[in-house]
Amino acid sequence: MEKTHQKLDLLTRFEQNCKRLIIGILPILAFLALSTPACAQISIISDEETELYLSKLIQPIFKSAGIPFNRNKIYIVNDDSLNAFVADGNNLFVHTGTLIKANNPEQLKGVLAHEVGHITGGHILRQKLKIQDIQEASLASMVLAGALGAASGRGDVAIAVMMGSQSSLLSNYLAYRVEEERSADEAAITFLKKDNTSPKGLLDFMKKLQKQNTLNGVEESLYFRTHPLTSERITFLQQAVKASPYSPETNSDEAYLRIKAKLSAFLYEPEQTFLRYPLTNSSIPARYAQAIAFMKKLDFKNAHNIIDALIKAEPNNPYFHEVKAQIYLEQGKISQAKQEYALILKLRPNTALFQLDWAQVVLAGTPNSQEIAEVIKVLNQALIRRSNSQGWLLLSQAYYQAGQPAYADYAAAEYSLRMGEPEVALRQIQNAKRKNTNTGLTLKLEDLKQRIKNLYPKIDEKKFK
Repeated sequence: MEKTHQKLDLLTRFEQNCKRLIIGILPILAFLALSTPACAQISIISDEETELYLSKLIQPIFKSAGIPFNRNKIYIVNDDSLNAFVADGNNLFVHTGTLIKANNPEQLKGVLAHEVGHITGGHILRQKLKIQDIQEASLASMVLAGALGAASGRGDVAIAVMMGSQSSLLSNYLAYRVEEERSADEAAITFLKKDNTSPKGLLDFMKKLQKQNTLNGVEESLYFRTHPLTSERITFLQQAVKASPYSPETNSDEAYLRIKAKLSAFLYEPEQTFLRYPLTNSSIPARYAQAIAFMKKLDFKNAHNIIDALIKAEPNNPYFHEVKAQIYLEQGKISQAKQEYALILKLRPNTALFQLDWAQVVLAGTPNSQEIAEVIKVLNQALIRRSNSQGWLLLSQAYYQAGQPAYADYAAAEYSLRMGEPEVALRQIQNAKRKNTNTGLTLKLEDLKQRIKNLYPKIDEKKFK
């Protein structure tokens, strides 16, 4: 599991569209306190074990919904709140709070089925169009308010007109959101039925949200809300549970318990972990969490003792070896960590996240020319399966160490684009062109340049020639 959480780096086009839509409705957002999740700065956690589990859990739902499944479009958001959401391109985001606080896989599957319902309902695009309508209406109301204020000579008249118009627009938008949420619930019930799963998990999750709202002092309003009243949804889901022919599964499987333990141990302070998983608890999930907590406390002796015992019990578990490698890294023992990652890649070959981690560890040491060549080969393979900013940055570093500056600049440009720096990327493309003698790289550079033009049509290329 990556200890340094990265900013989401592949929704550039959506973020641009999102910003354009939000700018025009700032007066409404001031009332609504609404921020489309994918527009915000979000921190993404990359963890092979958790992502693989989520993929296995959600893939049948995608199949029931008739949506092509792509594991690389599932993201884990480092946020302790109970939430999940979807964004452009059928990208699904799950908060760590949801993963940790859901009682069992059925609850998790239920809330994810609801989000898939938003995808099949076309709600992402429809919300954009709705916001565009609101944007235009909002602008018209402000123009009207200004005209009336000027005619009357009274600023309070303009404010009253604008506030009334904004209130009407807001009410209209929230009513629209209510219908979307109801539609997503109905779709979720359908998907779960096709998967022979009771909707009780979704019902229980909604009850958990209702309880959280009560504890947090959140008052649900018939007027200002972005989701239907939890009580309304619970009533609908209760009826769906009664009508379902499938018995609910309320127990967590071992794999899910381990993921919950791992995530909470990495994200919470060690003291919290030991309260949740006291040393008297000798279960595998508890020992998993304890090893990570000891590592965070820099108590490496206890961390090694626990993880070594787990590895002895399950020698072919790559995730236990991954934690052992991280313990070595915390100790500054690069060569031992490299050996662990080499073993991990034997257990799970062609796994992009493990390949990236291995490459990072190798480059952190003093690699010889043969090792650098192997890093370049492995990173290129990993980036085909999972293109991300970290991989391109590592590849750039490897190319520089290999004495291939043109390729290094190309990889750096790919990295810059994913970090939202198109002008930097264009400069790096020009640098690569000046150093390049390879036809294949020329084609890659032109392709990258075209992608930048498509994403940023207003950018002035002439400055970078």
